[in-house]
Amino acid sequence: MKVTLSLLAAAALAGTVSAESAMESLRKLKLETWTAESEAGAFDVDRYEPLMASAACVNGRAGEYRCSNVDMADFLRHQDMGSSTRRGNDIWGWTSATGREFGAVGQTDGTAFVEVLRDGSLVYLGRLPTQTTSSSWRDMKTIGDYLYVGAESSRHGLQVFDMKRLLTINPSSPRVFSTSTDLTAHFSGFGNSHNIVAHEEANMIYAVGATSATSCRGGLYMVDVSNPARPTSPGCLSAGGYVHDAQCVTYSGPDTRYTGRQICFNFNENTLDIVDVTSKTRPVTLSSTTYNGAAYTHQGWLSDGSMRFLLLDDELDEQRGTGPARNRRTTTYIVDVANLQRPVFTGYYQSPAIAIDHNQYTLNGLSYQANYGSGLRIIDVRTLSRDPTGAGIREVGYFDCHPEDDSVGGRTEFVGTWSVYPYFRSGFILLNSIERGVFSLRYTG
Repeated sequence: MKVTLSLLAAAALAGTVSAESAMESLRKLKLETWTAESEAGAFDVDRYEPLMASAACVNGRAGEYRCSNVDMADFLRHQDMGSSTRRGNDIWGWTSATGREFGAVGQTDGTAFVEVLRDGSLVYLGRLPTQTTSSSWRDMKTIGDYLYVGAESSRHGLQVFDMKRLLTINPSSPRVFSTSTDLTAHFSGFGNSHNIVAHEEANMIYAVGATSATSCRGGLYMVDVSNPARPTSPGCLSAGGYVHDAQCVTYSGPDTRYTGRQICFNFNENTLDIVDVTSKTRPVTLSSTTYNGAAYTHQGWLSDGSMRFLLLDDELDEQRGTGPARNRRTTTYIVDVANLQRPVFTGYYQSPAIAIDHNQYTLNGLSYQANYGSGLRIIDVRTLSRDPTGAGIREVGYFDCHPEDDSVGGRTEFVGTWSVYPYFRSGFILLNSIERGVFSLRYTG
């Protein structure tokens, strides 16, 4: 790439933080980066070769991609999944009652659907176009058999799509679904949203960053989807201001004062806010905590079912060089949330790679991290219970889908991996790349 994206991004940031919101500044950084990528041909038709066969990770390589303990089962380009913009974003998965596995692949102009076959190969089934206009930010989650899709597009609202519709599609005739006649429902209580958060046990969707709902201030916009055909909004949390992402659970952790309560861990740009949302009309903020190195508190996930520790991503600390991320290596912050009213930042883990972190999800003692230019990074976090400093965390596998920065050891740029989905029983992992498409991967460690 001819443009040095990190310098371009730094220039875009200068002079904007005080005059604009943190999210507006971050949005400009990313759009500047993707404009430069576009000018360099990263999203051109046929820019990337289709995969002819699966590629095991051998001697640190799976085809052209650097790897460790992660095989590549298949790959589909964004253009092969019907996208005219050929740009990806979020991803999520769904498993049918009979065990068939499907991916919902976010793209700027809609959501593509793929099936993951028993050998990990991918079959494109069709797509659900954007409700209004294209957006670089599209997010989706599932509750039961339904997919819920939001986007930063004006007036987009919440698309409700019945994933069982995919079960009868003939792969030789992929289907483009209608945004009017093929949706189970379209909820228009809010317009744009930055992320969609699902609390499956409570049948609740929380749209966050929905700045069009001005009274909510970008906080938790609550949508009850107990009846997917008739979503309703029972309330909103505006007290903490803009929420970028969240994880919401029925609490069963060590703070027994809140056992059985509905608790959300909110990532609020420069703080971790913990909120009791059991009462939708009267949510209560239990704590709001910042940390050394805070630049843009982005996302995080509880490390395991004990709900004792939380892993937190900061999306700008590596690029700005704040706190422990001054060396630009991807930094994951560790939070002891045993006391929901007084969480404590106990340490951090740093990746061997230079990259910005984005999303992570945990399963069976492992955190599956989507770290932009360094790809999927899998870390073993099982030592936290005896060493909360993070000193015992180790990387056990990775797959780097962005070889363009390999020769310089990585860059802190918004390129490469957007997100991953690690929850299929088959063990296959879906990774959505901004530039390339969707990868089907398997951890072999």
